Amino acid sequence: MNDRIVIDPSIRHGKPVIRGTRVPVHRVIGSLAGGSEPHEVCEEYAISDADLRAALAYAEELIEHEEAHPLPHTW
Repeated sequence: MNDRIVIDPSIRHGKPVIRGTRVPVHRVIGSLAGGSEPHEVCEEYAISDADLRAALAYAEELIEHEEAHPLPHTW
């Protein structure tokens, strides 16, 4: 999807990670969702701002292509 995110079965069981690290994308997104500031996330996981933006773009891409299949109301 982008050059900063890697999916490799030998790293974190194929979970998407920041290239050159073992930092999972979900950890970056979760930290931001939990209230951490972007600069704090970058410092904590030793990633660049560009890596952080790539993780956000990766998540956005997944959400954008997600399909919803609502169930019909049964009442």
